[in-house]
Amino acid sequence: MKIQINTLLFAISLFQIGFAQDNLKLRYERPAEMWEESIPLGNGRLGLMPDGGISQEKLVLNEITLWSGGPQDADDPNAIKHLPEIRRLLFAGKNSEAEALMYKTFVSKGAGSGQGNGANVPYGSYQILGNLHLDYDLPEKVENYSRELDISNAVASTSFEINGVTYKREYITSFSDDVILIKLTASQPGNISFDLHLDRPERFTTTTKGKELQMRGQLNNGTDGKGMKYAVNLRVIPEGGALEATTSSLELEGANSALILISAATDYKDSEFENTVTEVLDVVAKKAYKKVKQKHIEFYKNMFDRATLDLGTNPKAEALPIIKRLAQFAQTKNDPGLAELYFQFGRYLAISSTRPGLLPPNLQGLWANTLQTPWNGDYHLDVNIQMNHWPLNVANLPMLNEPYYELIKGLVEPGEKTAKTYYNGDGWVAHVITNIWGYTSPGEHPSWGATNSGSGWLSQMLWRHYVFTQDRQYLEKVYPILKGSAQFYNSTLIEYPEKDWLVTAPSNSPENSFRLPNGKTAHVTIAPTVDNQIIRALFQNVITASEILNTDKEFRKELERDIVKLPPNQISSEGRLMEWIKEYQEPEPHHRHVSHLWGLYPGNEISLSKTPELARAAEKTLIKRGDVSTGWSLAWKINLWARLGDGERAYKLFGDLLKPVTETGFNMTDGGGTYPNLFCAHPPFQIDGNFGGTAGIAEMLIQSHEGFINFLPALPRAWGNGSYNGLRVRGGGEVEVSWEKGEVVSARLRATTKNTFKIKIPHTIKSYTISNKPKQRIAIDAKFITLDLEQGDQVRFFTVL
Repeated sequence: MKIQINTLLFAISLFQIGFAQDNLKLRYERPAEMWEESIPLGNGRLGLMPDGGISQEKLVLNEITLWSGGPQDADDPNAIKHLPEIRRLLFAGKNSEAEALMYKTFVSKGAGSGQGNGANVPYGSYQILGNLHLDYDLPEKVENYSRELDISNAVASTSFEINGVTYKREYITSFSDDVILIKLTASQPGNISFDLHLDRPERFTTTTKGKELQMRGQLNNGTDGKGMKYAVNLRVIPEGGALEATTSSLELEGANSALILISAATDYKDSEFENTVTEVLDVVAKKAYKKVKQKHIEFYKNMFDRATLDLGTNPKAEALPIIKRLAQFAQTKNDPGLAELYFQFGRYLAISSTRPGLLPPNLQGLWANTLQTPWNGDYHLDVNIQMNHWPLNVANLPMLNEPYYELIKGLVEPGEKTAKTYYNGDGWVAHVITNIWGYTSPGEHPSWGATNSGSGWLSQMLWRHYVFTQDRQYLEKVYPILKGSAQFYNSTLIEYPEKDWLVTAPSNSPENSFRLPNGKTAHVTIAPTVDNQIIRALFQNVITASEILNTDKEFRKELERDIVKLPPNQISSEGRLMEWIKEYQEPEPHHRHVSHLWGLYPGNEISLSKTPELARAAEKTLIKRGDVSTGWSLAWKINLWARLGDGERAYKLFGDLLKPVTETGFNMTDGGGTYPNLFCAHPPFQIDGNFGGTAGIAEMLIQSHEGFINFLPALPRAWGNGSYNGLRVRGGGEVEVSWEKGEVVSARLRATTKNTFKIKIPHTIKSYTISNKPKQRIAIDAKFITLDLEQGDQVRFFTVL
């Protein structure tokens, strides 16, 4: 299969933005001193992270499909025999005994995921493609050093002066031509010289063919060693000078300029991958660099320019290198443009780390610098892959949801087998982790691997995309997946002896523990709150979808019967939302997961307007949980506080998320923040916090989950003046809003599909017009208005009659 770029999906632009976005740059005044200070570039498939070294430069290469491991049957066929006893122990209050039995009988077969060390077992790990080393033989002492990433056009650069000569390097991962380009220039002729070679930590051979550098290898599949194959081809196109090839490197001497082209591919769905990399370079080598760069920028901006944000400026702060800017913000919290930069950086990372036709961003998006990427660089289903996709619809990048759908579709068949093997259930299930090989088994330790609501949460994200787009064809496509997930839970829920409830058993509240009355600590439980919330949402979504599609009437009746028997949200004696079915003590009251608040965000069954008592309980839960945590947890809490309408607390969490961090080891409690290249620190690096923070900023500015559009629902004082354009709302609409001193001064809603829209009217808004009758000003004297709009209709709101 040839590598293709889905131009149609990428180029669709429903709502073109009419003004440029300035000051969207990460600036540095030195080379990177750690990988997390290098600049990330990507085109959804190929990744590049140059460190900007002066005499020696290291550029880390990635390819989104490069995984070790391979397909495996990790289901234990004997597991189902032990399910009745596990449930009996749970109902008897012997959770720790049930957990011990599960460890022996109800986990994945074999090595599983390698407990996060899957590189050399069948589960596998996302891996570094390779390192490009450039030895320039230049002195380290330079003047006017500058390194930057311009996220408005997806171009990075390094420049400096030596003895009156200005050297410049420009880096592109081309969207339009699907190659990596590095352009090297000097202000005086004959000054471009370097030796270059390619390597990786293992399993590679580098050779030259003519004057082309080639790297080949095959990863470990965890069984016979014959895993995924890959190919990298590199060419140098010099202007002047002498280019020579050794057995494993290229050497250029005395050129005026040079263009380095890199193509890479794997045999993941491409049996002709070696021909592919050659053909791609043959095509690009004939093109002028300026035209390639221009096409790349145009391609990228078709997506990036769909949404803009302006939160005000602090010129002195914006002039600082990003490392100093982060440090200053940590002290002053006075840099509104930094929130704008972070929001747009999140959108940049999304565009750069996935594309239709390939894979969704993993735990590190597209970028990895090791063989054993932390947590295998896989897809965690208990918040992380979902958080990666939280901002896509609201931030006007809906086309990037397609790889997520394809990944989930690929889990259905193995998930059906897992459902039968472990639960004798209908439909399909996935637990806590998955990979590109379709892994759906429980994890190898029940303390975290027993969570079986992962597939329900995956399905909720598929439904969320429909709610934003109202795309009936899409709904028809995903409905079988949603139905299959609902079938699993509907067939495996069991009666709870103490009340007329239907419950999941066994399961976890993701990665958290509780203390039993006998003092023992356990993780495995009956019907944790997150399960009930997710399944309730799933059942309701399938009920609604079946009505829209006029199908499955009988199954709909089953869900309508059982949805009311799911355990309700419960409030503890301390007024907090209960995480488990009983009021257990918490060994870790500040645990990073806040799974029982799923119903507040990303779900919508808890809200200020509809369930104020539960909203207050959620607020008390957040206060008790505390703010300090991992990076992605901080990001989730921004969204939760925004849903509670508390812009100041959400902004405080945003400040915590941007705390400068350099620690790269594992910290599961209090190390969250931001690395020098704006990557989110768990630590280590996890990209979900970037995407969760981006979604959180949007959630503070626009909400539509309660059945109406709410402008500026959680605006902090720090963003007193501003505007945004192109943010999307549920029901199929795009919104533009401007405000001054915290008050809306103008707004516009554009319907991207025919629908009825309910809008909460700010007190400053007095009238509106509709585009089909632009001169007819309509007065507003209510808190809400409801409008029936055709596709393309625009409603403008005014502060005057």
